[in-house]
Amino acid sequence: MNDVVEKFLASTRPMLIGGEWVQADSGELIEVIDPATEAVLATVSAAGQNEVDAAVTAASEAFRHGAWTEITPYERSKMLWRMAELLEENIQELALLNTLENGKPLSASIAGDVPAAAKTFRHYAGLCTKIEGKTPQVSSSPSDFHAYTRREPLGVVGQIVPWNGPIVAASWKLAPALAAGCTTVFKPAEETPLTALFMGQLLQEAGIPAGVVNIIPGYGHIAGAAMCTHDQIRKIAFTGSTEVGQKIVRNSAGNLKKISLELGGKSPVIICADADLDRAIPAAANAIFFNAGQLCIAGSRLYIEAAVYDQVLEGLAQIADNMRVGPGMNADTQMGPLVSHKQLDRVLSMIEHGHGQGARVVTGGNRIEQSGYFIRPTVLADVDHDMTVVREEIFGPVVCAMKFDDIDEVMERANDTDYGLAASIWTQNLARGHRLAAQVQAGLVWINCHAVADPAIAFGGYKQSGWGRENGWEGMEQYMELKSVVASLQ
Repeated sequence: MNDVVEKFLASTRPMLIGGEWVQADSGELIEVIDPATEAVLATVSAAGQNEVDAAVTAASEAFRHGAWTEITPYERSKMLWRMAELLEENIQELALLNTLENGKPLSASIAGDVPAAAKTFRHYAGLCTKIEGKTPQVSSSPSDFHAYTRREPLGVVGQIVPWNGPIVAASWKLAPALAAGCTTVFKPAEETPLTALFMGQLLQEAGIPAGVVNIIPGYGHIAGAAMCTHDQIRKIAFTGSTEVGQKIVRNSAGNLKKISLELGGKSPVIICADADLDRAIPAAANAIFFNAGQLCIAGSRLYIEAAVYDQVLEGLAQIADNMRVGPGMNADTQMGPLVSHKQLDRVLSMIEHGHGQGARVVTGGNRIEQSGYFIRPTVLADVDHDMTVVREEIFGPVVCAMKFDDIDEVMERANDTDYGLAASIWTQNLARGHRLAAQVQAGLVWINCHAVADPAIAFGGYKQSGWGRENGWEGMEQYMELKSVVASLQ
């Protein structure tokens, strides 16, 4: 641990409201637990209704009367670009905090999360100056009227992110909202607030004016609920479970605020007999075991063509058996712990339930008996499509392997789910790959790859996997209103 992080963790972390670092009026604290040791890592101040109100007021003032609305798109662009530079300059500190609070291997935090966040801020720095309207031709009396459209920022937005990728999730929310010209009230997950608070310091250093970004750690049923019902928040952007997403829809109905939701998934991985198995098998393992399976796009349903079923299952089990599971701070760790005891209990309960319904545990399925929330990478076979482990999101390193003979049949099974976030198809017949991609009911489909994300690629799901999209132009569009202006030329 370096000196900057030690100092950061040494005292109770305040929240950022109106450009000031403040403690909650109630004095309530959140203990941040290191999932690798089960020890208290730090304490942060927990926002209640008063802090939500103060943050919304600060964001509203910054939007309506502050300097933010007078800042040119070019100046916004420079601030976002500077934020990207600061993320890279502080990569060791951010990666360390990410691993300590989330459990992910430090190597993945350094090589993946922080660079991905910087890339996202740079992408939207470029889009700040690309916001434009249209001049439609009026079909009735075109010489009498001039019409054009404007894209304008929504105003104050509320953003709620999960614990499974706190740095990346923060960048996916903050960068497009700031690029569009909005101000924000941002609530990190109570399990992982530290990286967001550190990023708040960097946003200030990047020149973001007071009140434009307010960061308020807090519990979902208190701070999150208060954000959803607040009349001055014009939009809620949420990433998390489908169950909580449904609550947000109900709680946000009061002022009909806009909502974007990136929710759960039960993503199929389809391996055809003609796939390059030297690539497909490790990729299928990474699709489910990366970040201990705590990804909405985790490849948790594995469909394998009968001719190669045994070979794929054997290869997957071998990778799982040899995977080095341990604290993220260890240099040789390939898979870290689950984020909390609650999550560990849920995953173990799902495995037990699947076994009780007849699933065969090929490997794994048990907790590693040591301090920390560690579980063995788990492969289940002989599963039926109606089993709970196949139908419901587990959010852990558990894959359900199923055999198929007919490609049309497997496509029906792949789409027979409440979710529709992602899928991957493995075949060396690219014509077949593109045909199958067109049939999958999912917002993201990868051919001969999995979990490839980029700020330019729209991210979001069908069905109960959410509303709207993040990343790309579509991600920034979620933070703007479209206004039509019609002027008489008479």
